[in-house]
Amino acid sequence: MDILLSLPIASYFFSSVTSWSTSVNLLFFYMTWSTLILSHSPLKIELIGTTALRILFGLTPSLVFLLFDTLLPSLSEGIKYNGASALPPRDAKSIAKLISLALFNLALETALEAGLSLGLTVLLKTPPFHTATTLPLPWQMAKHIALLFAARELLTYYIHRNVLHAHSSAPISKRKTKAPTQRIATLHHKYAHAHSAPPFSLLLLADHPFPFLLHRFIPLYLPAIALHNRLHLLTFFIFVALCTMEETLAMSGYTVVPGILMGGITRRSAVHYAKPAGNYGCWGILDWVHGTSLGGDVMADVRDEAKKHRVKERSAKKADNAGGMVQNGIEGLRRSARSRGRRSQS
Repeated sequence: MDILLSLPIASYFFSSVTSWSTSVNLLFFYMTWSTLILSHSPLKIELIGTTALRILFGLTPSLVFLLFDTLLPSLSEGIKYNGASALPPRDAKSIAKLISLALFNLALETALEAGLSLGLTVLLKTPPFHTATTLPLPWQMAKHIALLFAARELLTYYIHRNVLHAHSSAPISKRKTKAPTQRIATLHHKYAHAHSAPPFSLLLLADHPFPFLLHRFIPLYLPAIALHNRLHLLTFFIFVALCTMEETLAMSGYTVVPGILMGGITRRSAVHYAKPAGNYGCWGILDWVHGTSLGGDVMADVRDEAKKHRVKERSAKKADNAGGMVQNGIEGLRRSARSRGRRSQS
């Protein structure tokens, strides 16, 4: 409720119709959220919420994309990286296996989250996420989400590079110390990289369960629980929704994903699955830092974005306008000084 009370009274009562509508929607959302918090346990809300978000923004779009790719392959291959080679299998048996594995991984992810959250609640006597009727403030949400994305990028890059793509040709004398990593890398290669071609969205969930949890679940959940009881559950829901949408689009393999930055993420994912020797991170920042970018790095995407929005031209125009305003101000001061001098002489 404090977010509602923090609104200035004057702007709240004398604002436009749109602001009235926003305020009413916010009030109804607060009432719904409060009812949910007061009638269910924090763990139940967390599990139902995250599972619903993963189904809504992950599994459902993946199945829609799969349906489009299998029913209209001639149209789909025209907007896929590497064309027909990026299309999913069309036989019913292979598709059934992929969907079954995706559903199993989704259930396993939910079960693991339930076990970890319940264990933390019992051990620390408080839920892992701040679950209260008080809504988080926008600045706090933005700060926490930025921190979570940064931690996720770090974990995803190093797990993906050093574990899921560990070199399989280590000397026999050293394989005993690297055996677990080698086995995980082999499983990831067997399931996620079965074909050297750009991916389709269902592969987001259709990896082997163990590499899947390391690649998709741990980088998302571990940073969140590290902020134990300081991260609002609603902020965690927003983070899960954003990550799920990003990963689903990145794994689609489509060349028509909107936005240069999101399109660059999708392109780098397609290159990684076609040639798994780079592009290990989510956003490509650590790939750029470590020199493991393939097919263009994140800085090229930023330059394209700046060029698209003509940042230099707009900056120059604003600088010219500012310079003109300063020059006009100086001329005005000079004219005022001259007129005062004439009056004093007369």
